[in-house]
Amino acid sequence: MNDQQKMEVEIWSDVMCPFCYIGKRRFEKALKKLPEADQIKVTWKSFQLNPDMKTQPDKNIIEYLAEVKGWSIEQSKEMHANVTGMAKEEGLDYRFDKAVVANSFDAHRLLQMAKANGKGDEAEELLFKYYFTEGKNIADHGFLADLGVELGLVRSEVEEMLASTKYTEEVNRDIDESQQLGVRGVPFFVLNRKYGISGAQPAESFEGALVQSLGEWKEQLKNVLS
Repeated sequence: MNDQQKMEVEIWSDVMCPFCYIGKRRFEKALKKLPEADQIKVTWKSFQLNPDMKTQPDKNIIEYLAEVKGWSIEQSKEMHANVTGMAKEEGLDYRFDKAVVANSFDAHRLLQMAKANGKGDEAEELLFKYYFTEGKNIADHGFLADLGVELGLVRSEVEEMLASTKYTEEVNRDIDESQQLGVRGVPFFVLNRKYGISGAQPAESFEGALVQSLGEWKEQLKNVLS
């Protein structure tokens, strides 16, 4: 079954959004329970929580949020500890003390390039892991070129892309589309262009929505083919 014959689930996400990685795991958990999981195509879409963020490699996200929110470092650590606990329940190891303050736009351009080469899901997963667990600077072109190679892309082509404005239009198109849909935060899931799910919902919620959407999609397909 090729992608044109599958029901699409579009997911708007930002690489530096902690709830997006948690949402990805919960969605995947729901997907694994579906016997028809092979009939679903997942498409990752770009979104920026803070498009104006300036990259500051010498600062971690705990310090940054304490500054911009007017919190104490202890308050910021406590807030991040709560999210770390949520992530741990999904098997994720969040290290906010290592998470680099970085603008995610170029990471999204790499994601778009990976998508064009059939590597969208792998790129999303690795970007999350390197940001939240490994403390990599997701705005650094050297790191992004290394990641491109890990994804099976040609380094010189990734470097050429990063040095240009390639895939800027694709990133902006995704962001514009999210605004048209009224998306205010991520993760945001759109099932079969019909149902929207906002946030890192429990796996059971995703499962129920997937079953319903898939059933309706099959009926649509049947009507088209009959």
